[in-house]
Order: sequence, then C-alpha cells, then structure tokens
Amino acid sequence: MARADAATEAAPQAGERRVARLDIHVGEIRQLFNSMDAAPFRERDLDPNAEQFIVEWGRETRADAPLALVVHLAREPAPADVESLRQAVREYFAHGATSARQRLRQLFRVGRWSLVIGVAFVAFAIFIGDLVGGLVGRYNYGRLIEESMAIGAWVALWRPIEIFLYDWWPIRAEAKLYDRLSAMQVDIVDIMPMAPAAT
Repeated sequence: MARADAATEAAPQAGERRVARLDIHVGEIRQLFNSMDAAPFRERDLDPNAEQFIVEWGRETRADAPLALVVHLAREPAPADVESLRQAVREYFAHGATSARQRLRQLFRVGRWSLVIGVAFVAFAIFIGDLVGGLVGRYNYGRLIEESMAIGAWVALWRPIEIFLYDWWPIRAEAKLYDRLSAMQVDIVDIMPMAPAAT
C-alpha cells in the first residue's frame, strides 16, 4: 500500500448521515491484496497492512456513519478489475464478520460448559467442606479446609463469569465493525494518466 490519507467526512445532503471516507493511493489494484494468496482475484485476502489500516480507521468512525473507501490509482484499471475490487472487499469483510460470530458462538458454548462444570464443582466443594468441617470441626484445620474449599468453588466460577461479563463484548463489536466494512461503498476515482513514453 503506497499511501493512505487520514479519514475525512463528506458533507451530507439534506436528511442524509455524514459519510466517513478513507482515501488510499496505490499504483495498481493488486497492491491492496496479499501477494502470497493464490486464490482468484475477487476471493483473495487483503494485504495485512491494508486490512489493519482500514479496520483501525473503521473503529475510529462514528458507529452510525456510512463508510466509503476511495482508491486512487496511478494506472487505469480494467472495468472488470474495478468491480472485482468491490466484490473482493465486500466478501473479505463479510467473511470476517462471519468468523467473528462463529468465535462468539464458540465462546458462549465454552462459557455454558464452564458454568455447568463450575456450578457442579461449587456444589461438590460445599458438600465436602461441610462434611470435613463436621468431622474435624473441633480442630483449627477443619475451618481451614472449609474455607479452602469455598475459595476453590469461587475460583471454579471465575472463567464462566469472565466469559459472560467481559469476553464477548469485543468479539461482538468486531463482528458489527466488519458488517459495516462489508457494506461500505468502494470507489476508484482521480485516476492519473500514465506518463507518455520517452522518445
């Protein structure tokens, strides 16, 4: 990726929302894609640097703002390449949104099993703590055993609590961001003519 300008916001028409716009300057379209990916053009992954820049820009925009990516080229592309670029960007970020939601479902699945295991361990720990406490309650170490089992029970619940209170928020936000990026308008403008060959 040759150069990317800071994001700008296009002035909205009456009744329209302000559009967040990112301008990227490259020599040719293929510079936006991973050179190691041998997939067909419209199915190729974006260049990691280009993806990171676009994603970070998207995070900084207003959540309700429509997004627009404007690619400035030094060489005139074929019409098919222009449409392929739009399709490739759309599919790449749509796939990212799908992957994020799959990770979210997997996280909740782990959370549910962790919760079941944690609750079962809490019940077991309380039972054992009461049993041991009743048998050796007159000794100091009986209280120590009871408290240790109670601490272990709460530790067993730490992972599901972390999942259901904190871990899922960033993944859900990532999926929503990729949804926005997959729906953004992609344009190629200000194509600079090639310099004439030297005679």
